[in-house]
Amino acid sequence: MIRVGRNWVGPIRIALTLLGFPFCLCTSGIRPLTSFSSYQFSARVSKSLSTSGCSLCVLPPSVFTMPCSAPHNKARCPKYPGSETQRFPVPDDKVDWNTDWPQYRPVSYTAPSVLIKPVWADQDIRSFSPRFNALDGNVDRRSHEGDYRVEQGMPLNPRGRTGLTGRGLLGRWGPNHAADPIVTRWKRDSAGQQVSHPVSKLPVLQFVSIKRRDCGEWAIPGGMVDPGELVSLTLQREFSEEALNSLAASPQDRERIHERITQLFNSPGLEVYKGYVDDPRNNDNSWMETVAVNFHDDTGNSVSELPLQAGDDAGQVHWIDLDSVLSLYASHSQFLEVVAKERHAHW
Repeated sequence: MIRVGRNWVGPIRIALTLLGFPFCLCTSGIRPLTSFSSYQFSARVSKSLSTSGCSLCVLPPSVFTMPCSAPHNKARCPKYPGSETQRFPVPDDKVDWNTDWPQYRPVSYTAPSVLIKPVWADQDIRSFSPRFNALDGNVDRRSHEGDYRVEQGMPLNPRGRTGLTGRGLLGRWGPNHAADPIVTRWKRDSAGQQVSHPVSKLPVLQFVSIKRRDCGEWAIPGGMVDPGELVSLTLQREFSEEALNSLAASPQDRERIHERITQLFNSPGLEVYKGYVDDPRNNDNSWMETVAVNFHDDTGNSVSELPLQAGDDAGQVHWIDLDSVLSLYASHSQFLEVVAKERHAHW
């Protein structure tokens, strides 16, 4: 895989500081109506502290780590997703674990769906002894960020305090590994010619996007890495299940899907990001990390010819134009910006 990146930090953090926002700038999101061209999307930005999770968080994309001047934001949004639990408020200057804060009283919360002990979740931390910062049997408890701190038998979020302890909606203590396949193609007109943006004059990329059932936000069709599974297989499996609904396909269609998908995913992928994800499900002891890889159908005769069909965790699935007005789940907008820049496409 090719690893790329861009070392930047947006001006949003400065604006937030000047305006006095202690947590994060949230948006109400961008929702496609009848057309899925980003030219017709309407950005409805709300400069308020949303209780439903943040939709705008400027993070440096690709392989660069988040600088200390830009602590995680979505992981501190007041109301934990899928619950009525309110986080203990954590201002920017108290996020770092090295900052002494004896008044810190985080709320403890683990979702009922995790407490019933599904196969994808760990046991209660008091009933077993996980090997943190190591490959623990077939569960990878290593972080892409390097070694994280463990205090009193509990792993600590490498990006700092979140106002919540436990596991929340996440199954694993420590890092919860995911993989995000970014599948793209060039937008073409009825004659098969590439379409350029009327303002930037650059060719327009389209990517496969799903609408998540759990929160209603548009996202890259990714998912969790199964214990012992190679990330490359997770990327292919999750795309097949969420964007093509391969699990519900007939044996004949499943074979055709597998052939096309294997062809694309065996091509050199562009590794866009590898590391911590500023996710609203994160807490002090459990957090999301991902590997985001771009697979590009340059000629349009591979995955582009397969009919998209939502499955698994997806409510809808569509090809959507890459554009800077997009508001997506977690850090997905930043991943797509890297893809657009690297492929010299419109953003």
